[in-house]
Amino acid sequence: MSEKVHDVIVLGAGISGLSFALFAAQAGRRCLVLEAEDRVGGCLHSERLDTGYWYELGAHTCYNSYGTFIDLIEERSLSDRIIPRKKAPFKMLRDGTLRSIARELNFFELLRSAPRLFKTKKPGRTVQSYFSAFVGAKNYQNVLGHFLSAVPSQRADELPADLLFKKRPRRKDIIKSYSLAGGLQTLPDSIADDPRITTLRSTKVASVEKSPEGRFVVTTVDGQTFESPQVVLALHVAAATEVVAAFPALAEALGALESVQVDSVGVVVNKERLALENVAGIVPADDLFFSAVSRDPLPDAKYRAFSFHFKPGHSLDTRLDRITSVLGIERGDLLAIREKRVVLPSPRLGHGARAAAIEKAAHDAGLFVTGNYFAGMAIEDCVKRSSIECARMLARI
Repeated sequence: MSEKVHDVIVLGAGISGLSFALFAAQAGRRCLVLEAEDRVGGCLHSERLDTGYWYELGAHTCYNSYGTFIDLIEERSLSDRIIPRKKAPFKMLRDGTLRSIARELNFFELLRSAPRLFKTKKPGRTVQSYFSAFVGAKNYQNVLGHFLSAVPSQRADELPADLLFKKRPRRKDIIKSYSLAGGLQTLPDSIADDPRITTLRSTKVASVEKSPEGRFVVTTVDGQTFESPQVVLALHVAAATEVVAAFPALAEALGALESVQVDSVGVVVNKERLALENVAGIVPADDLFFSAVSRDPLPDAKYRAFSFHFKPGHSLDTRLDRITSVLGIERGDLLAIREKRVVLPSPRLGHGARAAAIEKAAHDAGLFVTGNYFAGMAIEDCVKRSSIECARMLARI
C-alpha cells in the first residue's frame, strides 16, 4: 500500500508545478508536490545571502504582459513586493571590450532590410530566418543572433520564431518590467507554503505506474510510494521521460524533444572592487558563456551580483577564470559563488506537432503534463499552460 493518498500529485516544484497545484487547491483538491531539489522554484531561483542581499540565478525579469503570473502574485497577496527595475544598458563583449549595441550594428544594412519587418511572418520560420529578414544577415550574425541566444541560454538560430517572443496584452496598472522584493523565488516559496498544498523537497521521483485498481502509484528513489487518481508531470523533458517508462508512447513522445544543459554561476562582489559600469547584462560575440545578467537594475548600496550562463562542458575553475577576467577582478574579490545546472527544451520547427503528441500520449495514459515545452519558454507560458491543463483535469473529474 502507498503511504499517502492525495487528490492530485504534482511532480516538480518549479513555477509550472506549483502554479498547477495552486489552481487545483483553489478548486478544493488536496495536492501533494514532490521536488527533487531542496528548494522550490525551478528556473525562478533567487540566491539570498545572510546579509539579506539577493540576486537571481535563474529568470531575472517579469513584465506587465505576464497576466496569469500577475494573477498569482495578487492571489498570494504579494503585490506590495513588486519592485521596478531601473534602466541599465545591455553591452556586447567583443575582443575583450564592452561595446554599445548601436555601435555594433551596420545601419546601412538595417535601413535596407527594415521594410521587410511588416511583410515577414513568424509561423514556419526559424529565429535566424525571421530576424535576418529585416535586420540583415550580417547584423544578425554579428549582433542580434548573440542577443537572441542569450534569452534561452542556447544558440537560438534554429528555434521556432513564434516561440521566442510573443505579443500579449499588458496590465497598465503594473510597471512594465519588475522583480519581487527578495527575488522572483518569493512567489513559488509562497505557493509552497500554502496550507492546502503539501510540498516535499529533496524527494526525487523514480517512477509513475498504474495500479490494478486504476490509481497512479508514484515511487521515489528512497522507496516511498504515494497514490492518486491524478498525476501531473511538471519536470524537464529528460527527467519526465525517465519516470514515465511504464507508458512507452508518452516516453517516446517526450524523448522526441531536444534539450540542452546550461551551467550557471552567480557571484557577488563589493561595489568598490568593480570599475565596470552599471549594466543590465553582458552578451559576448563568441565565448564560453551566453550571457552575464547583472542585478544592477535593482541597485544595492554595497553589493553587485552577476549570473553567468555558460555553455556545458567547462570546469568551475575555467568558468571562474572567465568571470573574473570579464569583470576585471581577482578570485579573492568574489564574496559568494553559487552554481546551478538546468536542462532546458530546445524546440525546432514542427514543435507544435511534437508538443501535441506529448499531450495526447499523456492524456491517453490518464496523466496531465505542464512545463516550458508547450506554447513557449517564458514564465507566463509556463503558468498559462498550468492554468489550461488544470482546467482540463477539473473538467474530466
